Amino acid sequence: PQARKDEFVDALAAGMAAMTVGDPADPNTQIGPLVAQRQQERVRGYIETGQSEGARLVVGGTELPDGLESGWYVRPTLFSDASNDMRIAREEIFGPVLTVIPYRDEDEAIRIANDSEYGLAGSVFTSDIDRGYGVAARVRSGTFGVNEGYIMDPAAPFGGVKNSGYGRELGTEGIDSYTVSQSISTAAAAN
Repeated sequence: PQARKDEFVDALAAGMAAMTVGDPADPNTQIGPLVAQRQQERVRGYIETGQSEGARLVVGGTELPDGLESGWYVRPTLFSDASNDMRIAREEIFGPVLTVIPYRDEDEAIRIANDSEYGLAGSVFTSDIDRGYGVAARVRSGTFGVNEGYIMDPAAPFGGVKNSGYGRELGTEGIDSYTVSQSISTAAAAN
């Protein structure tokens, strides 16, 4: 909530600044490179856009991480003092960029979460698990974590809603997408 925004941003900033960016083969690495140079440029473009739209850059930015001048790396980046009309809040970046938008109450938080043409994943962190499940039921996303970021489980379906895609991968729902169902009817035999 708005009342705890500064505390939350400070904790996130400390955690993100301490993250190890590097070679994914190194067990100490927490954030590896992006999939391609084009994606690195795209993510860095979003960071520049966030700054030009007026969000406050707290941690990260467009500079390459120290010692990683080759490769498609991006520093974990945190924006605060953002609003939901900014591109960094409304679009799927697919890079290590986090935008904090303060809210007054649960209803406003849900309205902000749903006010997007995308709906891949969401999370809520709360001391009241049942309330967390209630929030999950109201947020339009394909996956949702309560007290954790979404953890990919091969036994659970994965996929988004709205412009984040339709259909599911993984789980029985993912297998079903490779099948074709058929209904067969038979007229009763005349005796």
